[in-house]
Amino acid sequence: MKRTLLVFVTLVLLWTITGLFNQALAGLHLHLYFGGLYITFAAVALSPREGLAAVLLGGAVCDAHSPTRFGTQILLFAAAHAFLRQLRDRLPHDDLIGRVAITLICNLGLYLALSFAEVGEALNPSAYWGRAAVDLLFSQVVLALIAPWFFALQERTAAYAGD
Repeated sequence: MKRTLLVFVTLVLLWTITGLFNQALAGLHLHLYFGGLYITFAAVALSPREGLAAVLLGGAVCDAHSPTRFGTQILLFAAAHAFLRQLRDRLPHDDLIGRVAITLICNLGLYLALSFAEVGEALNPSAYWGRAAVDLLFSQVVLALIAPWFFALQERTAAYAGD
């Protein structure tokens, strides 16, 4: 339980930093999405119960200030966690490059799922997809740059919690 709460604290820190980045980038009409970072460490490094609890809490925080319906990200994060847990033994999750690749693929899937869920509410769907593609590309580049730092933070935090 202690490890779950400490990993959740890192997810709240990620949510806060992402919000600050998005506020700073609002003038450029850019939006960062780092949903893959909420899931990867919890799915590959924690026990299934601890990881799912951390992912659900992180999804609830993301849903709290999201324009999507409450529960959308919780459901998507839980599904992605379950999917990664099933594939965990087949994925190169022990090294940093493997974790970053898993995070990028997971982020892509989550972003597309959220986009398809919300495209019906867009005023002009054709313009929405162009903007979504730019945001996704920008998010993936920044995600690849910050993921090693965030994984190190989560590993140290989980190690601090002990076994």
